Amino acid sequence: MMRIILFIFANFMIMLVFGLFLSLFNITFNNFYFLILFSGIFGFLGSLISLFLSKRIALYFINGYIMKYPKNNLEDMLFKITYNQSNILGINMPQIVIYESCDINAFATGAFRNSSLIALSTALLEKLTEDEIEAVIGHEISHIYNGDMVTMVLLQGILNTFVIFFSRIFSYIISLLFVNNREDNDQFTIDNSLLYSIISFILEILFGVLASIIVMWFSRRREFYADANSAKLVGVDKMISALRSIKIFYNFSNVESSSIFQCLFIKSGKEDHWLNLFMTHPSLDKRINALLNSSYI
Repeated sequence: MMRIILFIFANFMIMLVFGLFLSLFNITFNNFYFLILFSGIFGFLGSLISLFLSKRIALYFINGYIMKYPKNNLEDMLFKITYNQSNILGINMPQIVIYESCDINAFATGAFRNSSLIALSTALLEKLTEDEIEAVIGHEISHIYNGDMVTMVLLQGILNTFVIFFSRIFSYIISLLFVNNREDNDQFTIDNSLLYSIISFILEILFGVLASIIVMWFSRRREFYADANSAKLVGVDKMISALRSIKIFYNFSNVESSSIFQCLFIKSGKEDHWLNLFMTHPSLDKRINALLNSSYI
């Protein structure tokens, strides 16, 4: 959950900066081939920068403790679980980060499969059993092994390209409607129109929101596969037990005191609610049923 939110947030902010850059340098519909070129370059550059900064951004937001070597029984357990699973999958052991949080949460991030991190909240380590923690780590390390962050970068890069390109296409068309009604349209050009910049900025935000719906859909799909891979690593029973324990925790937790991330992205609401389009994860019930039915195993 957290890795997706941070990735999209960083990518969205970078894209807005690039959008302003394009407006300042008059990359408009008049420069059609340059617009295609810059849309592709800036589209993928935004997502790539987000990916390469993902570990730093994550560590900054969670203010976590990086476990360099085990100092107690709990850390020794985490180290052994992560080390063993990494060996089974044939990848370098990710960094383990522990951070303070009252929410049960974990995420993995990093630009490279062999240089990633797994972050675990203190609530997760306190509330779940060792077998359940093993399943959660298996889920996160599966994201790393499957290259989900890299695949998301490619998807986000393509979507960014469309966002930049079509926001300026429609901005040009809308601005042209206003220009044609001006008496001084001989001196007035869309290239230096403040109206064009404002419209393109607004459309970029709107199209960016629509693009995020596609990214969220992709994220939900990958959660099923990460659950299935974890089940193969540690056993289906452990993965289902972990999901059920998380469900019980949130069913009995006080929603008013929980974080906004928990309310919007973890707690299961109505299956047909439109807000589900913006969820990074499927409902816990769906994930449990998928494992019980072996839909993704």
